[in-house]
Amino acid sequence: MNNIWKKIGISSLLILTLFLLFSLELAAQCPMCKMAAESNLQNGGTGGKGLNAGILYILATPYLIIGGIAYVWWRNRRSDLEEEMV
Repeated sequence: MNNIWKKIGISSLLILTLFLLFSLELAAQCPMCKMAAESNLQNGGTGGKGLNAGILYILATPYLIIGGIAYVWWRNRRSDLEEEMV
């Protein structure tokens, strides 16, 4: 069981390293999005609300992933401890 976690950790670290080494420089467009949303809201549109909902969705995704991983780890750890006690 321990050997599997080592393989997963090493492969995850390798993938992360590759992403960091070969990432391209991206141009941020936050001021442009802000101006477009403000303009839309001033003209009676609802595009700004959709933009805010999208930002919250993007913000929540990493927390949900980490929470899911933590739950699976906790559940497996709890079952391992119960097996040791028996």
